[in-house]
Amino acid sequence: MHPTLVLFDLDGTLVDTAPDLAYALNLQRQLHGLAAMPENEIRPYASHGSTGLLKVGFGIDKQHPEFADYVSEYLSLYGQVFDRDPQLFGGMQDLLNSFAQQNILWGVVTNKHRQFSQPLMSKLGLSEQCACLICGDDVSQPKPSPEGLLTACDKLGFLPKDTVYVGDAERDIQAGKAAGMRTVIAMYGYLSEQDMPQQWLADNMIYQPQELGLLI
Repeated sequence: MHPTLVLFDLDGTLVDTAPDLAYALNLQRQLHGLAAMPENEIRPYASHGSTGLLKVGFGIDKQHPEFADYVSEYLSLYGQVFDRDPQLFGGMQDLLNSFAQQNILWGVVTNKHRQFSQPLMSKLGLSEQCACLICGDDVSQPKPSPEGLLTACDKLGFLPKDTVYVGDAERDIQAGKAAGMRTVIAMYGYLSEQDMPQQWLADNMIYQPQELGLLI
């Protein structure tokens, strides 16, 4: 395939933020008198936002009467540690360098709010390389809605059919397909045992970032 624009999800696709997401969840568990959970138990749910993290950390969902309070508490704690140690996935910097050499534009479309996303990109030195950053609070409907992806295309002047979207969650693939883009699953990301990526009907799967370069 020959896309002219590559868009990435942030958490679990471009950047490994699971250690900091898990650290914040364990801080919250500590506040509630619970023992810390191993990071590897939290990691598969790190792409599912506070909803997924609270489900694994406290066994609660949106039906819980205090769910909104738990979300607020978690986001407050995460806000204190979110830039503690974010890392690009192994091989990602080489991929981005190759994009620069080939004049391939890339951007990020994430459900993560800008107050976290923009500082993360800056800390990793990606802000100037990234052609656009569309965050969850920049749009009226987050993924699986295609709104953010289409916004990125409009902003950069590309057609969806000339764009590929890479993500590690089913909603990423749903959003990409709804937008009319080529879709790629980042199998190295935060997939749980319950995920069935073969059923997401993406165009491709990659098991390490460098493989994306072979598809473009």
